[in-house]
Amino acid sequence: MFSLRIPLKRKSTQPLYEQLRVGLEEAITTGDLPAGTRLPAERDFARQHGLSRTTVTTAYRELEARGLVRSHVGRGTFVSSLPESAHAPFAWRGKISTATQRREAFAMRHLMTNPGRADLISFAAGFPAVECFPVEEFRHLNDYVLKHHASTITRLAAAEGQPQLRTMIGRRFNERAERILILSGATQGLDLIARCLLDPGDVVVMDRPGYVGAIQIFRAAGANLHGWDMRHGDMTELEDLILRYRPKFIYTNPTFQNPSGHTLGERERRELLGLAAQYRIPVVEDDPYGEGYLDEAPPNSLYRMDTNDLVIHLSTFAKVLAPGLRLGWITAAEYIVDQLALIKQRATLFTEGLGQLVMAEFIRSGSYDGHLAVIRKEHRIRRDALLKAMQEHLPPKSLVGAKPAGGIYFWGRLGGGLNSRELLEKAVAAGVAFATGDIFYPDDAGHEQLRICFASGTPQQIEEGIKRLARSFEATTPGRSRSKIPIV
Repeated sequence: MFSLRIPLKRKSTQPLYEQLRVGLEEAITTGDLPAGTRLPAERDFARQHGLSRTTVTTAYRELEARGLVRSHVGRGTFVSSLPESAHAPFAWRGKISTATQRREAFAMRHLMTNPGRADLISFAAGFPAVECFPVEEFRHLNDYVLKHHASTITRLAAAEGQPQLRTMIGRRFNERAERILILSGATQGLDLIARCLLDPGDVVVMDRPGYVGAIQIFRAAGANLHGWDMRHGDMTELEDLILRYRPKFIYTNPTFQNPSGHTLGERERRELLGLAAQYRIPVVEDDPYGEGYLDEAPPNSLYRMDTNDLVIHLSTFAKVLAPGLRLGWITAAEYIVDQLALIKQRATLFTEGLGQLVMAEFIRSGSYDGHLAVIRKEHRIRRDALLKAMQEHLPPKSLVGAKPAGGIYFWGRLGGGLNSRELLEKAVAAGVAFATGDIFYPDDAGHEQLRICFASGTPQQIEEGIKRLARSFEATTPGRSRSKIPIV
C-alpha cells in the first residue's frame, strides 16, 4: 500500500507539479520508492494531496521524461530507475524495455569485466590455455585463404554458414552438412534456440547448477526455469519435473558440465533420452567441452545416441582454441536448422567468411586434431597444478570438490559456512578473483560454492592465485591453520 506523503508549500512560487516531482524524485533516490513500486493512480494521488488531476499528471510526465518512472496502459505507473547523474545529457535508464531489464546481465559481466588491475589473477572467466593457440598456423592459413578464396570471403554467404566449414564439421562428426548451422559463438546459438522455441511463460527444465549464460538468455525470453541436479542422475526427479511443469525443452550440459565438471553416464543418457521421447520433449545439449577430456574420453553425446531426432546439439571452438574466434555450430534436424537460420538472418545476415574458411582448412589439414592433443596435455598440467596448490596452501577443509576429468573448471564447496560473495570481496582485495556459485543457479542457491577456471593461467599464476586466495580465507576466517584439504 502506497502511504508516502509529499510535503507541499502552496504559497511557494515553485509550481505544485514541480514540488510533487521533486518530492517523488527524492523518494526514489533515497530508496523509499524502490524500482518496481506502483505509484497511485493520478486521480487517487490528486485526491490524497488535495490537488488537481492535471497537476499529478504533469508531475508523472516529468518523472517519465527523466527516465524515473514508466507508464503502462491498463497497468499504471511504476518506478523504473534511479536518477541519472546531474550531467547526464539524456535519461536513458527509464527508456529501457521491461524485457531488457529482465536479462540480469550483471552475472556475465562479473565474469568478463577486467577491473583494470594488472596484478589481478582471475579464475573467473572460462578461457582455455590461449598461450597454446597456433598463431603461426593460423597466419599461414589466413594467407592461404586470402590468396585462393578472396572472392568467396568478400561476398555475402548463406546464413547457415560457409559450405566448406559445414562440410568439415559434418565429416568430423559423421553428419550431413545440411544439419549444421554455423554460429558467431555458442551464445548466439542459445539465443537463436530461445527465440525459436520459447514463448513468454514457457518452462525450461535445466541443469542445477547450470550455465549462467543459458539462465540469462532463457529468462530474457520470458521462460520460467526449473532446475534438475543432473549430477545425481535421478530420472525419477526429472520425470517428476516433466509431469509437473510440461517444459518446452530440457537444457543440459552433460559432458564436463559447466560449472560442476560432472559427466552424465551412458546409462543415464539413455534414460534421459527415453523420457524425452516418451513425453515428446526436445533436448538442447550444450557440449563445448566434450573434446576437452583430460583422462578418459566421455560417452557419446546425446545427439549421437538419439534415435528420435529430438536433440539440438550445440558446440564451439572457443573452449579448445580461443574465445576470440567466435565460431560455434548447431547440429539438429534440417527443419530446425532452417528455422534457426531464418532467425539468424534477421539479426546478423551471415557469419563472416574468413574465419570460417580458415577453420575449415585447419580441420581439413589435421592441425585441429594436433592442437587438441596439445591443449589436453596443457590443461591436464594446469589442473594438476591447481589441485597441488590447493592442497599445499588453502586452510583445511575450506574448499572441497571433485578432481575434474575434463573441461576447464574446478567446482568447490566452501567449509565453515562461508559465503562466496563475501570471500570474493576479500579475494579481489588480495589480487585474485573467481566466480561465485550463486550465479549458476536459476533460484536462490549456491552461496557456499564457487567456480575456478584452471585453464586460463600458467602453473606459476595458478599457484600465486591460490596463495592469494589462502590469504583471503585467513582474512575471512581468522585463526584457521593450514593443512591439506581433501580432493575426492
